[in-house]
Amino acid sequence: MSADGASAEFSEFFEHHHVGLSRLAYLLTGEPDAADDLAADAMVVMWHRWPEVRRAGSPLAYARGTVANLARERARTAVRERRRIRLFWARTEPAHGPDIAATVTVRAALERLPFRKRACVVMRYAFDMSEKEVAQALGIAVGTVKSQTSKGVAELRRLLDPMAAEQLVARSTR
Repeated sequence: MSADGASAEFSEFFEHHHVGLSRLAYLLTGEPDAADDLAADAMVVMWHRWPEVRRAGSPLAYARGTVANLARERARTAVRERRRIRLFWARTEPAHGPDIAATVTVRAALERLPFRKRACVVMRYAFDMSEKEVAQALGIAVGTVKSQTSKGVAELRRLLDPMAAEQLVARSTR
């Protein structure tokens, strides 16, 4: 394929998937300001590796995995930074805007899950991805996706009140 053809193909990929990748980044990090940056960074990685990614046959899975890896690294960096800040002064978390109470509650519960469980739950239920697609995106086995999703949902049920947990599951099956 010519350079112009690859460029056009990548542009089409970008147009179709950038918003979804940004939503994924938001749900993984809980940070609206970082979501577009992470999605854009993932697209830069995709652009640099576009010929190989395209030949591999699943560019969207690769992009989702890249977003997940960038979100994980961002979370690790944030943890290290928070530890350094706590050495100097106490820090309180600012409110993140006019979210409804249920959204805030679910987001807080998701943030308490370990990254892999959170990623599996978000990709399976918020993005309606198959277990195989999640496995490809995260670079893990399908069995691991199944167990991490099951454990993540169980943990969310313990963290949320029973009614909120049922509403979350009901929304994800629509």
